[in-house]
Amino acid sequence: MKNIASYYGINSQKLQRHYKHQVSGYKQWKQLPHAQDYLIYPENITDKLSIDEVSLSKGELYTFVTNKNTGIKNRKSVVAVINGTEAKVIQEVLEKISLEKRNTVKEVTMDMARNMSLAVEKSFPQSKMVIDRFHAVRLVMDAMQHLRVKLRWQAIEEENKSIQQAKQSGKKYYPEVLSNGDTIKELLVRSRYLLYSFEESWTGNQAKRSAILFEKYPLLQQAYKLTLSFRNIYKNLSKEKALLQFNDWKKNVLASKIEEFNTAVNSLEYHLENILNFFNHRSTNANAESFNSKIKGFRANLRGVTDVKFFLFRLEKLFA
Repeated sequence: MKNIASYYGINSQKLQRHYKHQVSGYKQWKQLPHAQDYLIYPENITDKLSIDEVSLSKGELYTFVTNKNTGIKNRKSVVAVINGTEAKVIQEVLEKISLEKRNTVKEVTMDMARNMSLAVEKSFPQSKMVIDRFHAVRLVMDAMQHLRVKLRWQAIEEENKSIQQAKQSGKKYYPEVLSNGDTIKELLVRSRYLLYSFEESWTGNQAKRSAILFEKYPLLQQAYKLTLSFRNIYKNLSKEKALLQFNDWKKNVLASKIEEFNTAVNSLEYHLENILNFFNHRSTNANAESFNSKIKGFRANLRGVTDVKFFLFRLEKLFA
C-alpha cells in the first residue's frame, strides 16, 4: 500500500483508510458484528477437517478449523475461526453449523491438546479423531533432547566445580578436549541436530561426534535407539501391527528406566486410540501447519496485526 501511495504521490495512511472504509467492502462485511469472537463458513465443510491454533497478535491464540479438500471447485479451506482455545467456546461456535453438515465429517486431524479433542468429540459426533504423527514423534524426541540437556547441565556443574578447585589451588583450568576438538559441553550442545536424524543421514563429522557422545553417555545412545524405534512404528501399514510394535516399544522404555521416556509413554498411552487412527488413512495435520505458515507469512508482510477484525476480513477474502 505504501508503494502504491508513493507511486501516485499521496499520503499512504490516507490511502489505507480509504481502502479499508470505502473500497474493500469491510463496512458491509456480514460477519463484522461477531468477527472479534468467531467466523464460520459452513459451505466449506468436507468429510476431512483439521483443527489447530494460531497466534494472530500479541500472543493471542485463535483456533482455526480447515478442510483438506481444497481441490474441490469453489471450495475454500477455512471452515471456522474462533477466538480462544477453550473447548467449550470452540464447541459453541461449531454448533452454529447445522448438525446435518457436522455429521458429514468423518475425520479430524489435530495435535495432542486435550481441549481440541473435547471440542471435536462434541461438535463432530460421527468423526474419528487423528493425532498427527509429527506431534507424537516430537513428544518422544523432546524426551530424548530433555535427557541431553540434563546431561549438559551436569557437565556445566562439574566444570564449574573443577574451575573452582583450580582457582583454590592457584592453577589455571583447562577443559578436556576430545578427539574431534570438542569439549564435553560443546559435544552435548553440538549433538542436538544429529540426534534428530537417522544414522544414514549423518555427515562424517556427525558420525565421529556421535561415536564419542555414545561412548561417554551410553544412556543417551539408548534414548536415541528408543526414539528411532518409535519413529519406525509409523512405517507399519496396519493399526494392529502398529499397536503390537508400540507395546514392544513400551516394554523397552520401562526396561530402560529413563524417566523422561516414562513420562512420554504415559502421555502417548492416554492418546493411544487417536494416535492409532492415523493408520486408517495415514492422515496428517500437514495442511493445517501449511495454512498456519501462510497466515504467519501474510502477517509478516503486514509487519504485524494492529486491527484483528480487518486482518480476519482480508484472510476471508484469501482463504474463506
